Amino acid sequence: MLKQALDFARGNQARFLNEYKALLRIPSISTLPERREDVRRAAEWLAEELRRLDVEQVDVVATSGHPIVYGEWLHAPGKPTLLVYGHYDVQPADPLNEWRSDPFEPTERDGNLYARGASDMKGALVAFLKAMESLRASGGLPVNLRFLLEGEEEIGSPSLPGFFSQYADRLKADAAINCDGEILRPDLPSITYALRGLAYFEVEVHGPKQDLHSGIFGGAVHNPAQVLCELIAGMHDADNRVTLPGFYDTVRALDADEREALARTPVTDDDWKSLAGVKALWGEKGYSSTERTGARPTLEVNGIVGGFTGEGAKTVLPARALAKISTRLVADQDPAAIREQLCAYMRAHAPETVTWDVRELSHGDGAIMDRNSSAMRAAVRALHETFGAEPIFTRDGGSVPVVAMMQKQLHVDSVMMGFRLPDDNIHAPNEKQHLPTWYKGIEAFIRYLMEYSS
Repeated sequence: MLKQALDFARGNQARFLNEYKALLRIPSISTLPERREDVRRAAEWLAEELRRLDVEQVDVVATSGHPIVYGEWLHAPGKPTLLVYGHYDVQPADPLNEWRSDPFEPTERDGNLYARGASDMKGALVAFLKAMESLRASGGLPVNLRFLLEGEEEIGSPSLPGFFSQYADRLKADAAINCDGEILRPDLPSITYALRGLAYFEVEVHGPKQDLHSGIFGGAVHNPAQVLCELIAGMHDADNRVTLPGFYDTVRALDADEREALARTPVTDDDWKSLAGVKALWGEKGYSSTERTGARPTLEVNGIVGGFTGEGAKTVLPARALAKISTRLVADQDPAAIREQLCAYMRAHAPETVTWDVRELSHGDGAIMDRNSSAMRAAVRALHETFGAEPIFTRDGGSVPVVAMMQKQLHVDSVMMGFRLPDDNIHAPNEKQHLPTWYKGIEAFIRYLMEYSS
């Protein structure tokens, strides 16, 4: 069956690519109200594709936001069940003037396919469906499948918790496969086994009742912008560790085996500097850059504003100053506890000359998966066979909230198996998918379903 399925996939590459392009042409931008019908059109496209593949119970489930596509194929008795997760919504394409081609007219250049959503994540989602089609045309599917395809991932998946609660019985599975992932290079596959969580805040410092003349009042009234800058500067110590009280109390230490595995990642400090465009790196003492960005929690200032910021000069002592602050959290840290830690820091360090407020804007849990589970080992074998190289386990510094949601609400671990590359410009102009890697992705999914069935 495996050889026939691989031959089928290779013989239908042109058709598969055309169908991939058809989905990319739908501007399913979940954050823009004017694209609401386009988001639904993408959901209907996927539902029709599932029906064409004889998936049963296909339903485009309405939510308070964008619909969730559900379907199931449960005709492999005695075999495990996979919950297939993907999202069909995409980011806005702005700024349009930086695109070399229309973001919603897929364009091939130099072995890449350029379009919004090409790698995040319509590409991997279509690749899985084409792997499924190839197996069905070559003897049948070796495992049971349930599908959960959402249209709100790019806006934080607000409908998923309620959906999980309402439909938990329909989502039972032995493992989940999440197509929202990447590999390190076209010749070096990788598997993300941990994701950081997020807690995001606004910190506002208030001083005088209104902006004041800096010449008349400067030196007598404490400047809120100065206070905020000093408070932010104190949120890291001399070893670049976060100073919020209790911040590291539940952080899981890296053992020697895991540090050795992460050290196999072929991204050097020079690579980090080149990617970021900086002269030197910075971070928590005692850890490599790879460990700092995936296995350690962080606190970052995402924006700061106060007083006059227009062109020219205006001599004011501002009445208020505001900072946007995000914390990236590792597994076992409770995002809900971070607000109290931030408030405790402010109570201890903010001077009596000002008042302050901390507002939480969003939060989500981190996640860590078992690298030795049967579902994970099947992915290792499938990627090794497809790419001819042993895959490297990586931690992702970003957040994919659905992974932790599935762990908490459905009690199922995810295998992150996608095929975008680090330079695919996700969320940026000229997003792309490397097509030779995409075709290998189809073959890797075929091998994965065969490996997991055994």
